[in-house]
Amino acid sequence: MVAVAGGTFSVVTTEMLPVGLLSPVGTDLGVSDGTAGLTMTVPGLVAAAAAPLVTGAAGRLDRRWLLVALMGLLAAANFLAAAAPSIAVLVGLRVLVGVSIGGVWAVAAGLGARLVPARSAGAATSVVFSGIAVASVLGVPAGTLVGGWGGWRAAFAVMGAVASVVTVVLAVLLPPLPAGEAASFRALPRLLRGRRVRLGLLIVLLLVSGHFAGYTFVRPVLERLPGADSGTIGALMLAYGVAGVGGNFLAGTAVTHRPRVVLVTIAVVLGAVVPTVSWVSSVSSVSSVRNGTAVAAGLLVVWGLAYGGVSVSTQTWLTAAAPEAREAASALFVAVFNVAISVGALLGGRAVDAVSLSGALWLGGLLALAAVVPLGLAGRGRANGRAAERRRDPSPARP
Repeated sequence: MVAVAGGTFSVVTTEMLPVGLLSPVGTDLGVSDGTAGLTMTVPGLVAAAAAPLVTGAAGRLDRRWLLVALMGLLAAANFLAAAAPSIAVLVGLRVLVGVSIGGVWAVAAGLGARLVPARSAGAATSVVFSGIAVASVLGVPAGTLVGGWGGWRAAFAVMGAVASVVTVVLAVLLPPLPAGEAASFRALPRLLRGRRVRLGLLIVLLLVSGHFAGYTFVRPVLERLPGADSGTIGALMLAYGVAGVGGNFLAGTAVTHRPRVVLVTIAVVLGAVVPTVSWVSSVSSVSSVRNGTAVAAGLLVVWGLAYGGVSVSTQTWLTAAAPEAREAASALFVAVFNVAISVGALLGGRAVDAVSLSGALWLGGLLALAAVVPLGLAGRGRANGRAAERRRDPSPARP
């Protein structure tokens, strides 16, 4: 499971690597920062399409070797990116990164239930998704540090080396993983006919788009804190990231037994804390600098704890909703998750343009809170199902 987490760490770090390298990439390749930003936009969109396409095209191929092949592709794309002569070549290589992201996520997300006993599936899924959380905390800052030391090409080369090591480790440690289902494109629409699957995907869309509607603009909001410099903001974001790792494992421990309660809690907390962060930035007096920073730190820790549990909780929900088609459910999960990232950032940007920075965070909170509605519908559906079962079998339950 740790080796699989290394795979998710590698794909997410590679996806986010340009965040701290846009200016050097643009300067070296002679393009604007906006054009260089295509290296971020393209992989996410490709990953959304690749998740169902890769698993569908793979058919009955052993998932061990599919993961190894996808990680090998990621390593090659990173090494070639380090030598890219133009932005067009670099963006083309980022398409390959998107294929790797979508495929690795779709396969790895459902492996917890296959590699460990059922009672430990939640904890194992947390380990897989911890790679994503650690990438956001350590991977991107480390890549930025390497880029500052040896240039942006060195950062991509180092990620190529990391992906190569993970490829070898996966090949050595993973047991055979034959396709557990007839993975095909026809399985996806059939899966979407399941009510709990549809509700689960809607929950993913609302929680993730709500998060990114606010989180995309959290740095400029924090910059309005009096006395906030780059070091202060970096420390605040680090606190958020560390809390996200903790939230991932806390949710993974609880979600196996009470998935709906965990997700309702996450939705309510995000709905409250995301807009509240915008309030902190309204502190204007110099005498309130310390208090404003402390409150911001506390809110970001709560935000990190809540959002850190989203991936493992929603993945566990979908796995339980489609136990006979875990891989197809994971493919849909990855596709909707990546679409939600783009939709959230887009809606947040429109809110900033139309209202203000605070408007983006208020929108994010409302979207996250709206996830309570499908969660309530799911609870009502289960209650109705149990009532119907009792009507069919009115005999008292055995002790």
